[in-house]
Amino acid sequence: MDDTAPQLGLVLTGGGARAAYQAGVLKGISELLPRGAACPFPVITGTSAGAVSAIALASDPAHFRQAVYAIERVWRAFRVHHVFKADAVSVLRSGLHWILALVTGGWLVHPPKSLFDNTPLWDLLRVQLNFDGIPRGLYKKHLSAIGICATSYADADSVTFYACASAIDPWQRAFRKGARVQLTLDHLMASLAIPFLFRPIFVHDQYFGDGAMRQTSPLSPAIHLGANRLLVVGVGDTEADGLGLRNPKTEPTFGQMFGFMLDSLFMDQLHSDLELIKSNNETPGARRIDALVITPSQDLSEIARRHRYELPRALRALLRTIGANNSAGMLLLSYLLFERGYTRELIALGHADARARADEIREFLALDRVPTYRAARAVEGLS
Repeated sequence: MDDTAPQLGLVLTGGGARAAYQAGVLKGISELLPRGAACPFPVITGTSAGAVSAIALASDPAHFRQAVYAIERVWRAFRVHHVFKADAVSVLRSGLHWILALVTGGWLVHPPKSLFDNTPLWDLLRVQLNFDGIPRGLYKKHLSAIGICATSYADADSVTFYACASAIDPWQRAFRKGARVQLTLDHLMASLAIPFLFRPIFVHDQYFGDGAMRQTSPLSPAIHLGANRLLVVGVGDTEADGLGLRNPKTEPTFGQMFGFMLDSLFMDQLHSDLELIKSNNETPGARRIDALVITPSQDLSEIARRHRYELPRALRALLRTIGANNSAGMLLLSYLLFERGYTRELIALGHADARARADEIREFLALDRVPTYRAARAVEGLS
């Protein structure tokens, strides 16, 4: 592979309900392309919630706008009960299970596997995603590689499960590796298994959890898969704001700390990886990696605050119990608020941010050459 030839890669980070913002950005990008254009990103990688959009795009890479609109439709209609059971009975049952396990020391009642039951998400993604479209897109050269990241509980490695059209060998680095597989819903659900919230997934003879947990270099999977120009769509603030406690001497609640943990889980490594790439580009003779990062122009926690009453009453009561119902607790809420009022506003924000940076995106992706590029690939497919 020619490392100097431009090879576009799309990197979609994790972020729970915040990933609705990515759907808006993708919609804005799709509107910059000619109608009927295929996916402009030969390489796509995703982590956690970002892996869902990554799989959706890779399942229909010949029709980018159509795939993006399908992603948008799901996010626009989202309700919490599409992701996990949040009715009063389910929340009460989960709470009692935890209490009995603690009181009996796990002797009479085994400790629960997770706080929430995300069976509804399994059912939703099984219907909405077409994993059979991935090998078809690879064969027809509408896609070069697709990778989704999960974390192995067995060896604490960040594992990129990937499928590709060319001979890309599995890699092994410190705390991260790549495994060439036939991607399935199990791999995707492993990437989505946020610790404590959702149960780990057993695949390839071991348990896996959320891909962001041990992802020390979130941009490396796309680079390993051949990309050297990365469009990164993040869902966090450019600058970390901490817990936002009005009184720094006030002890944070469990809900506030858990929200801070999720924020650190999904965001911190991206910033450090970008700094590493910048430093690497200044090294003579090093392979140059260009990156364009798009992140929300507004505070998503503040948007979540405006929509907090859309949550089911039982879930609001649970969040109040763990101390996530005040302004400082909005950080956690911004990751769990799978309700359409919130997700629609994030889609609109992502769309507006993409439109505001349209010239920058068009230049970075060289979209003026997309029709010629597609025609050339179609000819190659016939030869």
